[in-house]
Amino acid sequence: MGGTASAIEIPPPAGSNALAGQVRDGELRALRNQIQRQQFQQQQQQDRVQDRRIAPPPVLDVPRMKPTCQTQTYGNKYLKNCR
Repeated sequence: MGGTASAIEIPPPAGSNALAGQVRDGELRALRNQIQRQQFQQQQQQDRVQDRRIAPPPVLDVPRMKPTCQTQTYGNKYLKNCR
């Protein structure tokens, strides 16, 4: 039992070419924006690397509190408790 295969072509609805064009335009616009964002981020990263080479971050001298210590005497021993 052999059957024959046939194909029919369904024409696109009227105005679908305009819709497809809009979809393609939107996709192209989104892709272009994505590429521009990536380029901007890469440029920012390169600028930061260059800034680090030019001016290394300063070494900060941060004051520190000394620990509070209490010296206690037990017979002939001295114990120091610091917090």
